[in-house]
Amino acid sequence: MIKIAVLVSGSGSNLQALIDANLSGKIVGVISNKPEAYALQRAKNANIPTAIIEHKQYPNREAFDAVMHQQLLDWDVDLVILAGFMRILSAQFVKAWEGKMVNIHPSLLPNYKGMHTHQRVLNTGDALHGCTVHYVTAELDAGQALTQGVLKVTQHDNVASLAQRVHVLEHLIYPQAVEWICNGTIQHLKEGQVLYKGQALEKPIQFCQF
Repeated sequence: MIKIAVLVSGSGSNLQALIDANLSGKIVGVISNKPEAYALQRAKNANIPTAIIEHKQYPNREAFDAVMHQQLLDWDVDLVILAGFMRILSAQFVKAWEGKMVNIHPSLLPNYKGMHTHQRVLNTGDALHGCTVHYVTAELDAGQALTQGVLKVTQHDNVASLAQRVHVLEHLIYPQAVEWICNGTIQHLKEGQVLYKGQALEKPIQFCQF
């Protein structure tokens, strides 16, 4: 059984979606860099071990990441899930967990890497928007995309409405992508290639909500 750790900083709604999904893998721990994060309470409600590792207590990013890395090793983790974890990870940490760490980003990658994705979509006038589950690499939001949730942007949408609609999609596609990793439908090979049902994954599997 795949052992999963979830890294959080905030309310943990994606963590809750993963808990509710009854994955074939097991969430063995939740790490937060913020002691007040409500995600910690969600974990405790589900009897999942938690660890608070405050980044402010460490002299640099590498020192913080080293403590977090050791906690993951102590839990014997196979897969790391970033779920609203608001820290940029060091290159050393990313390399240590490459092929074993995924993130969800609120845009249709490779479009709109980084911040303020909803406003940028509105500014550009895009017809489609959504979210992407991808493997984490040293380059920001650039790892191979696994799944995407796609929605149509309406003339009535604003930043708040898009954020809310995309959030709903996140709760659908993130558990699906994680389950596919847990049950072997998606595989990350040592040489970096990603397989879906035994075949090379050329583009992300899309879930359209039209």
